[in-house]
Amino acid sequence: MSLDALDLNDPEWTQLRGGYRVPYDPRTALGMLERGESVEIAWKELWTELYHQGDIGEAAYAAVPHLVRIHETRGIPDWNTYALVAMIEDARRHERNPELPAKLQGPYEAAWRRLVQLGLVELDGADDSEVVSSIIAVLAMGKGQFNLGRFAALFDDDERQEILAETGWREPAD
Repeated sequence: MSLDALDLNDPEWTQLRGGYRVPYDPRTALGMLERGESVEIAWKELWTELYHQGDIGEAAYAAVPHLVRIHETRGIPDWNTYALVAMIEDARRHERNPELPAKLQGPYEAAWRRLVQLGLVELDGADDSEVVSSIIAVLAMGKGQFNLGRFAALFDDDERQEILAETGWREPAD
C-alpha cells in the first residue's frame, strides 16, 4: 500500500513535535512494530509520545500513514492501531492542537480511508472487546459520527452500560 507518507529517511522527522509539544521522532518505534520486535514497548512509546492527554503534534499526523501501512502488512487486527489513530483524529479536531500540515493531508486522509476499509474486513472476525470497540471507533469517525466514535474509543462496555443506565436506559432481560 502506498500512501505517499513522509519518507522514513526524511530528516524532517527530527523536527516534528509529539504530544508533549517537544520534538519526537517515532521512527525507531515504528521500525520495531514493522519488524515485530518488542511490539509492546513500541506501542507504549507511541501512545505516550504521540498522544498525551488529548495533545498531539505533527509527528502524530506523519505517523498515521505508517501505522496503517504496518498494520496492514502485519495482518494482525491490533486494537492499538485503531485506537491510537482514532484518538489522534479526535485530538486533531481540537483547536489547541496544530492543524494538519498541507503536505501531510493527502497521506493522512488516504491512511484513514484505508484503515476504515481494513476495519470493515477485520470486524467480521474480531472477538476481543478492545479490538471490536477500537474498530467501531474508527468506522464511526470515518463516517463522520465523532460522538459515537468517542463513545466506542473512550469507554469500555461496563462504563458504557453505566452511562446508559444514568440516562434511564436499562438492558433488556434475557
